[in-house]
This record gives sequence, C-alpha cells and structure tokens, in this order.
Amino acid sequence: MPFQLNRVLRRGRHVGRIRPGGKAAMFLPLFRPVLRRRRISTVTNEQIIPFSLTSGDLEVRLARNSAEIEAAQRLRYRIFFEEMSAQPAPEVAAQKRDFDIFDDYCEHLLVIDRSRSEGAEGVVGTYRLLRRQGAARAGRFYTQGEYNIRKLLQGRQEVLELGRSCVAPDHRRHQTMQLLWRGIAQYIQLRDVAVMFGCGSFPGADPALHAGPLSYLYHYHLAPVAIRPRALRTRYTDMRLLPREAVDERAAVAALPPLIKGYLRLGGFVGDGAVIDTEFDTTDVCIVVKTEWVTHKYMRRYHRDDAAVRRAAGPT
Repeated sequence: MPFQLNRVLRRGRHVGRIRPGGKAAMFLPLFRPVLRRRRISTVTNEQIIPFSLTSGDLEVRLARNSAEIEAAQRLRYRIFFEEMSAQPAPEVAAQKRDFDIFDDYCEHLLVIDRSRSEGAEGVVGTYRLLRRQGAARAGRFYTQGEYNIRKLLQGRQEVLELGRSCVAPDHRRHQTMQLLWRGIAQYIQLRDVAVMFGCGSFPGADPALHAGPLSYLYHYHLAPVAIRPRALRTRYTDMRLLPREAVDERAAVAALPPLIKGYLRLGGFVGDGAVIDTEFDTTDVCIVVKTEWVTHKYMRRYHRDDAAVRRAAGPT
C-alpha cells in the first residue's frame, strides 16, 4: 500500500449526512438488494481479519458470526425500508431484514456500542465489503447490475466494493462515522486494496432535479478513461444536463449528497452516466477511488480530524 494511503486512510473521515424528505439525518446506502434469499451469511475464522479499533464505548471490527450479520441486516432494514422510501420484497419485509445473495460473499464491518452489548445487540453501524474473491463466488459485483466496470477489474490488484452503509439514528454523529471510516482504512491496509468503488445515490428518480450536481460531476470529476465505469446501455442516463460554462460550481458542490462529497475529498471520480432506480426512487452514480491518489492535503486533514475526535471522546 502506498505511504500516502497508509497514513491518510488509517485516520478516516466523517463523510457527512443527508436528510431525505425532511426525515432524521442518515447516510445514503451505496447498494440495495436485487436478489433475495433466506439464508443468513456465516463467517468462518479463516475469513476474519482480527482487528479492532475503539473510541469511547464504540468499537469497529468485522462481524464474527451469523448473529452479528443478522443484526446488521436488521439495522439496514430499519434504515432503508422503514425510514426511507424503498419498498422491500415480500420475503425481506416478512423477516424485517435487508438481505440478498451478495451478503453471503461479503465481509461486514460493524460499529458496536459496547455500553449496550459487545455482540449482536450492540450493532449501531455497518458497511458491506466485497472483494474479487467474493464477487467471483457470487458471480459478479453488485455494481455490475448498473455499470460496466471491466476497466476497474483489469490486472490483479485487489479491488473493494463498498455498500450498504448505515448508522442507527441515535448514533449519527461525527465519532461514529469517523470510527467506521478508520475501520475501512484499516481493512484496506490489511487487504492491500488498490481501488475502491460503489454506487452513490441522489434522492429521487428525476435527474433533472439534480442537473447542477450531476453536470458538475461529469465536467469536473469524470474518471480517467483507463478506469472509467460506464452505465449499462439499457440504463444509461446522460449526466451532462448543463454545459460546463453554465455550472455554478459552488452551488453544485453544496448540493452533492455528503457521502458522494466525501468520496470526492478522498480523490474520487465518477463514471460516465447516471442510472435511475425507480424501485428505490434514486439517481445513482458510480464512484471510483484509486487509493494511491489520496493527497497529502487530506492526509493532514484526516490526522487533524481524528485527533479532535480522540480528544472529545476521552480515554479509550
């Protein structure tokens, strides 16, 4: 792993919140279910990376058993289907768990509030992580249902798909997301990940409502051709709703969903084309972060932010 990434991502950074429909602040999910099955994933000892980071009563680590994965799925259900406007499949609704076949092949990063429990009952945040090996077993990456990512998969470097990000309402604060991102950074270091990617969402299925931000992303943050994802032909929606000279950069940046804005701050890019998801009432873009491109500027910023959180949290 490059020196810059090792230093920068080890620190993590809060990536912001959104308020869909005036509801309580939450973090947009990167991915949503497309295939369902009843099985709950199990994690063997061989699959687990033994790391743990703490901040006060909070701990971030990978799920160690099926009970913890189920707790993460129930949290996802409460956020995505009860708090947001997504419509669950009958089987998902019956079990009140957000699950799909990809869960069986992912690792599940958890934030646990140890003042509640050191296990499943304490899960207050989660991120889903899928690497090459898991995607090969699943048949594909989730993102491939919306984008052609062939260029990202060339070569043998490790890649990581991020998804299903959410935090419980009573833990939506800087400390929680800071710790969650420090966990991702530690995972990236241990797995020697070269590229991160996933789908970021704008609320609503009408791209015209986001003409400024979408046009800004295309004109100013389009991924280099060599690694550029492209929306599938049958799902492609042009992001160039405004010419470059008509884009108000300041207003466009302010209107970006905080999760997307956070990835851009890591040096991220977007793919060509948006995808409309009518089932979940969102407009999606594909985000790519090539880890070696993280700048020294953000290395210093991450270090400063992380130090401030540690001081506020007290001894850990």
